[in-house]
Amino acid sequence: MGFTDRFLLGENVTIVVSEENTKVLQVKNKSGEGIMTSHKIIGGVYLIFNDFHMENFYSDVTHDTNVFCIDYCREGRIEHIETDGSYCYIESGYLKVDDRSNHNKKFSFPLSHYHGITIVFFLDEAPNSITNTFRDFPVDLRNLKEKYCNNKKSFVIRNEETIDHIFKKLYEAPHNIKNYYYKIKIMELLLYLDVLEISDCYQGKPYFYKTQLEKVKAIKEFMTSQLETHYTLDELSQRFNISLTSMKKCFKGIYGSSIYAYMKMYRMNKAAVLLSTTDVSITEIAGKLGYNSSSKFAAAFKAVIGKNPREYRKSLT
Repeated sequence: MGFTDRFLLGENVTIVVSEENTKVLQVKNKSGEGIMTSHKIIGGVYLIFNDFHMENFYSDVTHDTNVFCIDYCREGRIEHIETDGSYCYIESGYLKVDDRSNHNKKFSFPLSHYHGITIVFFLDEAPNSITNTFRDFPVDLRNLKEKYCNNKKSFVIRNEETIDHIFKKLYEAPHNIKNYYYKIKIMELLLYLDVLEISDCYQGKPYFYKTQLEKVKAIKEFMTSQLETHYTLDELSQRFNISLTSMKKCFKGIYGSSIYAYMKMYRMNKAAVLLSTTDVSITEIAGKLGYNSSSKFAAAFKAVIGKNPREYRKSLT
């Protein structure tokens, strides 16, 4: 039985490639597009490469099978809603383990992109397949699920060097031996998770509640629509009636950087678009982005993009 047979994909997912052990699934909406490339490793074990360039999507995927899932974020961020209504964020280098029992079907990507890997174990088949493939393999998947999912909430591991190394190697698998390579690396991951002491790896997650999250997202929308004006943190805090500490902590939790760093990056990427798609002068672009000084704008642009505005525009011709 294949991955797409076990999951009811829903109307918003299209199968664009279908081979014996590989499926490429596409999801599209007004905010962008996502691609999921699923490889069947052995019976009941699937490795999925996820590449999303979109803000959010609602998944119609449903399943009625006992599963154990591991998600690794390589790049970007994903918003996750817990059963108690709180929000947490999985970022680059984070690993999430869960059984999808609290899956709410809504996925949000605060940076409008997300790249990572999902490994799915169907527990009615995977344990026997692993035993048949790797004789005397010491890890019991059901015990592993109980270890990490016993409170029905997702368990997040942050920046474990060994885990990070394993997943990065999955992206480097030699094509001619990739399926064998995937098997070995997945078993290595299971062994590591089996011996990992939860007390050593659990660092807690920053949780945010809906009222905080809505205010901070509104702040981000406000600032990105008012690029000609630089607002102080105090001004934003007062305008949106949120404490300075909560605002800074929540913004970094959602978007992965401080407000100033985020807006600098946003402005300079906007400048790069204007430089490459219009004939507007550099001085005028600087003004549109809130810089009265062309020299300060040029310095900020070079710090983010690596070239000054004039060099950047010239390199495109």
